[in-house]
Amino acid sequence: MLRRAAQLQQVITRVRSRGREDGAALLLADDAVAPVRLAGIGSDRAARRFLERLTALGAVRELTGRPTFRLYGL
Repeated sequence: MLRRAAQLQQVITRVRSRGREDGAALLLADDAVAPVRLAGIGSDRAARRFLERLTALGAVRELTGRPTFRLYGL
């Protein structure tokens, strides 16, 4: 988990998003995060795109394996 947290800290600087620091802090604080909880990012769509970018960069994982109501975590 420490390795994934360090990877998130490294990758978050490359992501251009309005509430990226708050989003990273929430991901580090909780085991699983729904995009709805990332209110500081902007809209629900912006939060989903933010988490999908972090997933593509290998910083977070999608935990549910479902097409809707996804949960993300380290």
